[in-house]
Amino acid sequence: MNIIIAGDGEVGFYLAKSLTDLNHNITVVDPNSELLKRLESENDLLTIVGSSMSPQVLADANVSDCDLFLAVLHDESVNLMSCVLAKKLKAKKTVARITNAELLTPKHRDMFRDLGVDEMVCPERIAAKEITNLLNNSVATEFFDFSGGLLTMYLIRLEPDSPVVQHSVQELTQLYTKLEARIVAILRNGMTVIPHADTILQQGDLVYIISRPNQVESIKQATGNSQQAEVKKVMIVGAGRVGRYAAMTLEDRMRITLFEESRTRCEEVASLLKNTLIINGDATDIELLKDEGLQNMDAFIAVTNSSETNVLSCLHAKRLGVRRTIALVENTGFISISQDIGIDTIINKKLITASYISRFIVKGDAVRSKWLSGTNAELMEFSVGKWAPATRKPIRDLDLPQGSTIGGIIRGQQTLFPTRDTEIKAKDRVVVFALPKVMEQVARLFS
Repeated sequence: MNIIIAGDGEVGFYLAKSLTDLNHNITVVDPNSELLKRLESENDLLTIVGSSMSPQVLADANVSDCDLFLAVLHDESVNLMSCVLAKKLKAKKTVARITNAELLTPKHRDMFRDLGVDEMVCPERIAAKEITNLLNNSVATEFFDFSGGLLTMYLIRLEPDSPVVQHSVQELTQLYTKLEARIVAILRNGMTVIPHADTILQQGDLVYIISRPNQVESIKQATGNSQQAEVKKVMIVGAGRVGRYAAMTLEDRMRITLFEESRTRCEEVASLLKNTLIINGDATDIELLKDEGLQNMDAFIAVTNSSETNVLSCLHAKRLGVRRTIALVENTGFISISQDIGIDTIINKKLITASYISRFIVKGDAVRSKWLSGTNAELMEFSVGKWAPATRKPIRDLDLPQGSTIGGIIRGQQTLFPTRDTEIKAKDRVVVFALPKVMEQVARLFS
């Protein structure tokens, strides 16, 4: 696939590196020549110095042969205009990163589609939604729905007292006969493991589980999280877009305390938040956080612009006994380390954007996708085509590539956890866990 990325670092460069690894033809357009030189020296891709709002620059990037045009700069107006120009110059599909969530309303979506912007992604809004989902779900440190909630992915850390520690995956199904779930992956010491029946679960494992939503209590019992209490009091540090979106969603159901160092920003959010206590203060001042009741909180969320501040403040919250901690970490190199030292959930805007964009990249009818924190693997939901190769034989004969596994099947309103003898049917929706290098091969089975 020919992909053009207009980006000024961070998200754009992360996408460029990730998609190059998947053997796509990548061209990066950016006004910063020094950054592009470094990117080109480290990756097999083409770079062009210039503005993505220049028709000549887009023509030099061969936009007329572009299958996917991604505009992910910090300035949403530049992204939107770049997509409009790219579409006029015959790009097949365009995606713009935005920061104003109001543009995601159906009315505005339709208006921008008419102008040439096919899709819009707001990482900050998605991040806030992930945070609210996690706080409403007391069992998981990561959470994702497929097919409107018919199947759910949970990420759960196995603590020392977890009943399943030192048991095999097969023994888990024997010990908990009523548990309808499947372990699709394990993150262990920074390595991704796709489990087999005889894989032994270990203390500290981060376990990815696919299950029906009504299995939450069974999952709690099996993993030793049955004592998790409802979240009622939350402290949020950082009143940027992620923090304010999260507070706006949560304040009607929970007691929210919002810390923000900028007085101007405090005044801005005060007009938006009606039931939130807003405090103008420095999040690195732990004594101030303690004075405002940090140790009495059920959850602590750090979403400032500094990954280091977010990680350190979450560690302090953990040390003071806060049960749930969530940190916004922009440096992907920090993710595994942050998980290893005990932070419950990591939010990363690069992964969020990549998850949204993935379904436009793989062949086949990909409906939803989720790049998993701490690993380069991906969960993807495929809609099975009428003549797909996967419909012609049972799963045992599909030759699923090593590095992939089927987590579940949605058939109408019915959910199935397939065996080797299960036959996939046209119009099924199949949730697959796979490493990036085999995702295209997997996708061909369902298209």
